[in-house]
Amino acid sequence: MIRRAAIIVVALTLNPILLRAQNVVFTVDAPSADVHRGPSMVNPVIGHVRRGTVLPVSRNLGSWVRVPWPAGEDGFAYVHISSGHVGPLRSAAVAAKTPERSSAATPTARTIPPPAPPPQQRQPVERQVPATVTPASHTFGVGGLVGSVDNFGATARAWHGNRVGIQFGVMRDAIGSSVAPGRVTSVQVEPGIVYGLFDHISDYVWIRPYVGSAVNFTHETLNVTTPTALAPSTDNGVGLRLFGGAEFMFASAPRFGLTADLGYRRMPTPFAGFEYGPLSATIGGHWYIK
Repeated sequence: MIRRAAIIVVALTLNPILLRAQNVVFTVDAPSADVHRGPSMVNPVIGHVRRGTVLPVSRNLGSWVRVPWPAGEDGFAYVHISSGHVGPLRSAAVAAKTPERSSAATPTARTIPPPAPPPQQRQPVERQVPATVTPASHTFGVGGLVGSVDNFGATARAWHGNRVGIQFGVMRDAIGSSVAPGRVTSVQVEPGIVYGLFDHISDYVWIRPYVGSAVNFTHETLNVTTPTALAPSTDNGVGLRLFGGAEFMFASAPRFGLTADLGYRRMPTPFAGFEYGPLSATIGGHWYIK
C-alpha cells in the first residue's frame, strides 16, 4: 500500500501539466483587492489594486496567486482568488488586428499594471498551472490513509483560517501476538485537531508542517482458531494519540494534499499479549472539494 501511495505522489509531482508554460493573468473583479505579503490572511496588507486591474501571475497556489510587486518580498506579493479570476493573457497581436471593432462595440477593460520592479529584481515568468485548473480553497478534503498492510482507513480534514484544522478518521487494524494464540482486529474512530505551524512555498510545492492530537475510540475483536469453535471475544476502549507531520500541496494538482505524520499513542489492551506499539506512522492523502 505504501508503495502505491508513493507511486501516486511521484506521478502527480511529475505531471506534465507543470512543464507547460502559460501566459496567465489575474483580473480583479472586486471594487478593491488587498495585496498581501504572504499567501494568508494573517500576512500584512502591503497594497491595493482596483477593479479591472490585470496582473501577471507568477504562480497559482490554488486559493492565492503570486504576482509581481516591488514592495513585496523578492519583488512578489499575493492576492486572494476570491477577489478576481485567473485566465489566459489576451494576445496583443489579436487586439491590434481588430482595433475598430473593439472600440466601436464596447470599451476595453482598464489594465493598470503594477509598478515595474528594479532591473536587478526582474525575473522571467515561471511555469504556470494552466488556467483550466479550478482553484481549490483548501478548506475541506476527504481521502484515505495507510499505516501498514493491516492498518488503513478513510479520513477527512477541514482547515479554518489556514492554521487550525479538524480531522476525522476511521481505521481498520489487526495485530498478532508471539505469546498468545489468535489475532485481534479493531475498528478505530479517531476525531482530532491539528495546528498548522507555518507555510513554506516553493515554485512547485506548498508545505505546511503541523502538530495535533486525537482521541481514539476502539472496538476490538479477538479471534482464536482452535479445533473447537469458540465465539470471538469483543471489547471497547479509549486511547490517545499525539502526532506531528506535514501536508504537501503540488502546483500540478492544487486540489490534492499529501500528508505524512509520526506520533506517540496510548491504546487500550483488553486482551493479554496483544499490545499496540507506542509509535505510529501514517501516510495519507486528501482531495480538497471545497
